[in-house]
Amino acid sequence: MRSFPLPVALTARLSPVIVLAAAGWALSSGPTDAPQEAADEPTGKTTTQSSSAPSRTQVAKTYAAAPAPCDSVVEKTVKSLVPGAKTAGKEIPSTDSDLRRTCSWNALKGYEYRWLDVSFEVLESDEAAERSYQGRVEDRSGGGAVSGLGDAAYSVVNLTTEDKQQTREGAVVARASNALVIVTYNGSDFESKKAPSTDEINKGAIKAAKEAVAALEKNRN
Repeated sequence: MRSFPLPVALTARLSPVIVLAAAGWALSSGPTDAPQEAADEPTGKTTTQSSSAPSRTQVAKTYAAAPAPCDSVVEKTVKSLVPGAKTAGKEIPSTDSDLRRTCSWNALKGYEYRWLDVSFEVLESDEAAERSYQGRVEDRSGGGAVSGLGDAAYSVVNLTTEDKQQTREGAVVARASNALVIVTYNGSDFESKKAPSTDEINKGAIKAAKEAVAALEKNRN
């Protein structure tokens, strides 16, 4: 079998240095201001006051933690989408595994290369998740809505060429309450230099996203 060099971009992906500390991933909230102390009462008058400030209504989060991403796609699907990959996958280290978790599967079988990523992000509220979802959709123009997937979902497929080698990548972003599911799926053929069809990549990404959303929904509070 002849040896075909991997394009620079794909070679880099095969030995990634993952840094999940980007500003867009940071989730934080400031401390709550302490209630102001009551003013001294006028001399000679006695007034009974509550020692505690009025309670603030807290909205319960549907999802408090991200599920195990490497268990979110069934073995049959992994074997179909990423032939030759270890079905257990490889979880990427995260700065906060309760809120952000990612699993990757990749393999080169013969001349066919495939890569699949499944990520979960848990945000502080449905509104925060919706803002993050809209921002991600705006960054991925040219796609379309996916019906029946979470509260909202969007998919897009792009083709890139480097050193005459084509790579086609599909991305699906889905929101379910206060959580996001992000799936990327790409592939190349190093013999023909062609990429898999748009239909194959798009359907594969959506299939993985549906299974990931189902896994997330099992983690409801």
